[in-house]
Amino acid sequence: MRTMIRSILVATGVCLGALVSGGTLAAGGTKVHLDNPHINLKDEASLQRGARTFVTNCLNCHQAQFMRWGHLTQIGLTEDQIKANLMFNPDAKFSDYMTSSLDAKDAKAWLGNVPPDLTLVARVRGSDWLYTFLRSYYVDPLAPSGWNNAVFLNTAMPHVLHDLQGAMAKVVVGEKESHGKKEVVTKLVMERAGTMSPQQYDLYVRDLVNYLTFMAEPVRVKRTQMGVVVLLFLVVAFFAALIVKREYWKDVR
Repeated sequence: MRTMIRSILVATGVCLGALVSGGTLAAGGTKVHLDNPHINLKDEASLQRGARTFVTNCLNCHQAQFMRWGHLTQIGLTEDQIKANLMFNPDAKFSDYMTSSLDAKDAKAWLGNVPPDLTLVARVRGSDWLYTFLRSYYVDPLAPSGWNNAVFLNTAMPHVLHDLQGAMAKVVVGEKESHGKKEVVTKLVMERAGTMSPQQYDLYVRDLVNYLTFMAEPVRVKRTQMGVVVLLFLVVAFFAALIVKREYWKDVR
């Protein structure tokens, strides 16, 4: 029993360490620091901007087949606003799922594989990973698409937002010794400016990740609020029960 408890505690410690480390291992074992986008699911303006970015840039290839258009009313949009500004397919219904018009056979022929569904990507990857990934593309002439990514090396996804961010280049800045081995230290530098400043692009990506986080769990805010209410109720019920108990047993010796 003690061995089992010790094993559980060790495993828990490893998991917690991974969660708070603020980094991830890219292909090849290189540790990459993950930036925090400071997600705020109560910021409806940010969620609405992110929804527009998702529809115009992501939904062309990726599916969101577990998310209905009607769920966007939860971020402060009306049905008329959604139909006029986001639903570009005239045949789509408000109750339909957010699916891509890209045919799976065409996707496999053109891209080599079908782009993954993005409904739950924020729950699988995490908001920090997505935010850092979308800001870590760099020019790579050896890659099929001409792009690579410092967080997800050899990714098949091209940099669809390069006109906004610009083109980054991966340059060597020095060496460092780790566990007795020398490692090359690199960083990304701006090679060609985009139409947005770095600050504007970071905010643009933050809004997109904010929306992806909402889409992965639309009831998260309500669930959190309900949890707080339940905890407060339990606290009040505990003290009420304690008072009743003392009153009932006060004459019993």
